[in-house]
Amino acid sequence: MNGSATRTALLVLLLFGSLSAFAGAVMAIVFKGAGVPLEYLQGSPFDSFMVPGIILGVVVGGTQGLAAALLRAHHPSSMLWSAVAGFGMIIWVFVELAIILEYSFLQAIYFGLGTLELVLVFFMLGIAKGQGPTSSRALPPGTM
Repeated sequence: MNGSATRTALLVLLLFGSLSAFAGAVMAIVFKGAGVPLEYLQGSPFDSFMVPGIILGVVVGGTQGLAAALLRAHHPSSMLWSAVAGFGMIIWVFVELAIILEYSFLQAIYFGLGTLELVLVFFMLGIAKGQGPTSSRALPPGTM
């Protein structure tokens, strides 16, 4: 995959992650979980889907959207924010599993989405090509 195709793929994944996180937030807040049993939150710090929905929309959807906008604009911090967005998606899935103690195939999909975003960031940074950092100055002498 060349650099342009990798960048486009990452941008599409970030946009999808952002839009689906915002949609999930709306379902959690407006539609009160949209069919997800409230019992899933039993024993958690939440008594409704309101706060998890806000976190999903603002933190997960927000970082995905910010990363997409910065990547689209060729901003120097786009790789950092894309990595933050990918890790954020993965962390969201782990925390969700820890809180609700229930598994859904969507968790696997979104875990995969976050992982794929990170892999694409690593490719774009030259890390995933097996050659290490793109600059030998990034590591102390003798470590490569």
